[in-house]
Amino acid sequence: MDAPTTTSADGDRSGDSSGGGSRSAGWFGASPQHHRDGQRDGRQDGRQDGHRDAEGRIPGRAFTQIRPVGSGAGRSRTAPDSPAQVPAQWQGPAQAAAPAPAPAAPPAPEDTSDVGLLRRTMAEIEPIADKVTSHFYSLLFLRHPDLRALFPAAMDTQRDRLFKALLTAATHADDTATLAAYLSHLGRGHRKYGTLPEHYPAVGECLIGALSRYAPRSWGPRTESAWVAAYTTISQIMIDAAAEDALRAPASWRAEVVAHDMRTPDVAVVTVRPDQPYPFLAGQYTALETPWWPRIWRHYSFAGAPRSDGLLSFHVKAVPAGWVSNALVHRARPGHVIRLGPPAGSMTVDHSTDNGLLCLGGGTGIAPIKALVEDVAQHGRHRSVQVFYGARRDHDLYDIETMLRMQQSHPWLSVRPVIDDGPGGGLGARLPEAVYEYGPWHTFDAYLSGPPGMIRRGVDTLVDIGIPAHRIRHDSIEELVGARN
Repeated sequence: MDAPTTTSADGDRSGDSSGGGSRSAGWFGASPQHHRDGQRDGRQDGRQDGHRDAEGRIPGRAFTQIRPVGSGAGRSRTAPDSPAQVPAQWQGPAQAAAPAPAPAAPPAPEDTSDVGLLRRTMAEIEPIADKVTSHFYSLLFLRHPDLRALFPAAMDTQRDRLFKALLTAATHADDTATLAAYLSHLGRGHRKYGTLPEHYPAVGECLIGALSRYAPRSWGPRTESAWVAAYTTISQIMIDAAAEDALRAPASWRAEVVAHDMRTPDVAVVTVRPDQPYPFLAGQYTALETPWWPRIWRHYSFAGAPRSDGLLSFHVKAVPAGWVSNALVHRARPGHVIRLGPPAGSMTVDHSTDNGLLCLGGGTGIAPIKALVEDVAQHGRHRSVQVFYGARRDHDLYDIETMLRMQQSHPWLSVRPVIDDGPGGGLGARLPEAVYEYGPWHTFDAYLSGPPGMIRRGVDTLVDIGIPAHRIRHDSIEELVGARN
């Protein structure tokens, strides 16, 4: 599984994240060519998984129960011996006369539910997450070498994604709706990697093997049973979501670069034409794969609302060690073909209300904010839209002219640049604080896009000034989950 993220070396969601966590690739990278061809052929003759049962449901490929590998189920934890009692005849007068100590308060009851067992395991392995993920991949590639082709050649940015996905799943294990939505998104997204139902048992076996080895204190037959049941449920949700998605969309789209506009020495606006209709909503994002780095995907936000000509634009900042971002900025040119995954993200406008929009965009995070403004304009409802556009320096406001032209065309739009040029101030350091100077904002829905630190500070600021948390939208999920844990 992969976990959503918005991090990059620059911190922008629209940027490459080779230098940090990434939402782009999960347990599987992209598919080998024969998997891609098979998926493409299946789409030509009516979607390979497109049959429904008598009740109209999609019969997702049944998940095979996993067989634990090196589970350690036979291990038992022995409680330490209690201190030896001193025989009464050895006690002196003072000892014998000493009053008995007050009884200690009974310990809080231990959560022995399945969810409690999952979280105990996660707490035990969290300090050694690197070792656990390393052992997991070692088991997987040793026992199932055929699966190695599904992963990118370089595993440096891959290693921590398993733990982040597990942390997110374990955190929401008792929140059925949130977990189902999260896993369904993963299942649909994994189609582009070539993930098949028969791959899941192998992953589950090696996951159990890694957990049992590195969580000896919390592991036992009941814990193993809880993890097997949880992984079986997780896998089935993902498999069913992929089968449902195969009825209405391809696993991926090919898209030709039709324009490449350098805005600064390291920021480019890349416009592409998909090979077939690509439905999405303003504020969403997608995964991109370049021909120069197969099986390496990075996420970028759409820099505009849907267009009648079907073209899609992305704002890309080249970051240090960013394989995909540097390829898109410095190598891609009109005529090159890239691949797109399915659209994702919930940072979209609710057009059923008249609430204003308070938008904070840092760096290339201005891309989805621009899309939201276009979306409001297209719907013709004059709602107040207040944009705070943050950057480190003046010349980093690469799209300010576009935003100011939109302000001139739409009297309901206000654009305020915010520069973080103070000593030690990172991108977005002043952006949340600048919101305090204006308002009130209690009738606004808030949207944030940019570095994780900016989003964390922004969420805190917006809650402090009275915007309910359910009206604050962003797509930086796992950074906030990780910060809380």
